[in-house]
Amino acid sequence: MEFFVPGTPAPGGSKKGFYNKNLGRVIMVPDCKRTKPWMTLVSQTVAAAYDGQPLGGPIKLSMQFMILRPKFHYGSGKNACQIKPSLAQSWPTVKPDLTKLERSTEDALTGILWRDDCQVCKKETMKYYVTRNPGVIITVELI
Repeated sequence: MEFFVPGTPAPGGSKKGFYNKNLGRVIMVPDCKRTKPWMTLVSQTVAAAYDGQPLGGPIKLSMQFMILRPKFHYGSGKNACQIKPSLAQSWPTVKPDLTKLERSTEDALTGILWRDDCQVCKKETMKYYVTRNPGVIITVELI
């Protein structure tokens, strides 16, 4: 099965906590405010395209994160459509970390594509720059 989720991928994993005096305990929330909207988008997109029960057994997962190339990578004036040679690399070596992108996306699919992300036994992931249409391509196979 293959799914495309359009949008800007957001990292998951980092948390911050605050004390809620009404509940009398610490509440943990994602550190990045883009994490929850990204996870909701992933869940809704895949749930709309997948009409079945969560998979059981070992899973092979492939995720291709397509990150929108930043505007400062482009020239100015007549070169506004050309990528600066010094910034022409295809692979983003900046945050967010690939593992954090994986974490938020895998967690968003729990209960929709699989029962638990511990079922993922084989994985291939990558992140790379695109000039338009950012998002993630998710491919899932039972092993």
